[in-house]
Amino acid sequence: MKIEEINVDEHYGETGEVLTDTQKKRGLLIHAFQKIQKEYNYLPEEKLYELSQKLDIPLSDVYSTASFYKHFYFKPRGKNVVCVCMGTACHVRGASKVLHKLEEEFGVREGETTEDLSMTLEIVGCVGCCGLAPVVTVNEEVVGDVGPKKVNEIINNVKVEDTGN
Repeated sequence: MKIEEINVDEHYGETGEVLTDTQKKRGLLIHAFQKIQKEYNYLPEEKLYELSQKLDIPLSDVYSTASFYKHFYFKPRGKNVVCVCMGTACHVRGASKVLHKLEEEFGVREGETTEDLSMTLEIVGCVGCCGLAPVVTVNEEVVGDVGPKKVNEIINNVKVEDTGN
């Protein structure tokens, strides 16, 4: 996203007539964060600084707003995001073994991204598919009943995806 292309008045059109300039600018933050993160897969510091300057909003307010939402990230994320569900059903059915295998295979711990940015490994509280436990999501695609065979398939698919084969 090109920060310099942001046009506050154009974004709101006629509905902007009832908003103050400050309200209009602050109202664009979430939209701008989404665009920036879509392009970079995270919110680079220099882009947030540019956004702060363009909208004349203190950088601390920009960071405060972005950090309020869990789905905005300040560190580069991997091309593939693998999430292991650690909800009760998944935990009882072996999710920690799945997590350990993924950590071991990719050389990262939960919450980290591989150096080559091919994969980010995360845990989540519950995916909502308890009947399929243990559950892993790969780029938001749900994989259920993950045992040794399926975890190896996930590993291979992530590696193939990374090499483009």
